[in-house]
Amino acid sequence: MTKRENYEARTEELLAPIAERNHVEIYDVEYVKEGSDWYLRCYIDKEEGVSIDDCEAVSRMLSDRLDEEDFIDDAYILEVSSPGLGRQLKKDKHLAKSLLKEVDLKTYKLVNGAKEFTGVLKAFDENTITIGTGSQEKIEDIVFNRKEIAAIKLTLDF
Repeated sequence: MTKRENYEARTEELLAPIAERNHVEIYDVEYVKEGSDWYLRCYIDKEEGVSIDDCEAVSRMLSDRLDEEDFIDDAYILEVSSPGLGRQLKKDKHLAKSLLKEVDLKTYKLVNGAKEFTGVLKAFDENTITIGTGSQEKIEDIVFNRKEIAAIKLTLDF
């Protein structure tokens, strides 16, 4: 396990009882470097959406626990937020909740002459993700190898 994966896993362990106490679920935890700064980002969610008060309560409690445990060697910035409307679908649990919803998918290399696709998430397994693209008259299922997918997120409807 890499240092980053270890930090994320240990943070998620500390966050689990805090999330339960605050009636939110853990969407994702990531430890990333942007420029010269490290960020520990914790995304929380709930059915009716999270509020600023939810984020603040979880952040305060988690900050205290992280200070007690003190397992992260680097200086970092803690952020607790909602994953947002156009949320990334990184884990199988995210994909499962998003079945039959419209997604935007980007690939690393050209697939059928394109790198960006919008369609309905129809299926997934450990190796592939299938989306249905096109109009109602002609829907085409495209199966993507998960290793070829750069990003997949919910489509924003305005």
